[in-house]
Amino acid sequence: MIQTVAWVVSLIFMTLIAVVFGVVALKSQGRRDYEPIKKKWYKARSFYAITLVIVMLAVTIYTLRDLPYNQPVYSEGQEPTVVDVEALQFGWDISQTEFKVGEPIEFDVTSKDVNHGFGIYDEDMNLLAQTQAMPEYTNTVYITFDEPGTYEILCLEYCGLAHHIMTATIEVTE
Repeated sequence: MIQTVAWVVSLIFMTLIAVVFGVVALKSQGRRDYEPIKKKWYKARSFYAITLVIVMLAVTIYTLRDLPYNQPVYSEGQEPTVVDVEALQFGWDISQTEFKVGEPIEFDVTSKDVNHGFGIYDEDMNLLAQTQAMPEYTNTVYITFDEPGTYEILCLEYCGLAHHIMTATIEVTE
């Protein structure tokens, strides 16, 4: 059924495109003075390009201003809880899984075998923090949990047949 609909829709659009090309080919036989049209559309193109650059620059600045750039989320004089995380097919070896609200945490993430993705999700499955877990390399993720609850750690990089069971939980209490 879906293939038939896709086939019919494709035929309709191919026919429509052929008609448009035919009309353009037939109208292209007549000669016109294109200089006024070119000037008008060069102005429109310049306005469009400048507007597009300004809008994209504003969107870029607006969206990048909230990035933490993986900076520590604790103040001077306050030491974080350092948690060693080692990924291995198909699980996580985490040195500590219970934390308090407002406690600064530094996850040092590495892998024993292949690349894995370390992602921390809240109870609504919103991604809070992430990094790569790579063999012979340690990535650091800084996070301070604002709300109590059970947070889930999922592998974000396909690592083998049992990738889907590579989960762990973190408990955050008040």
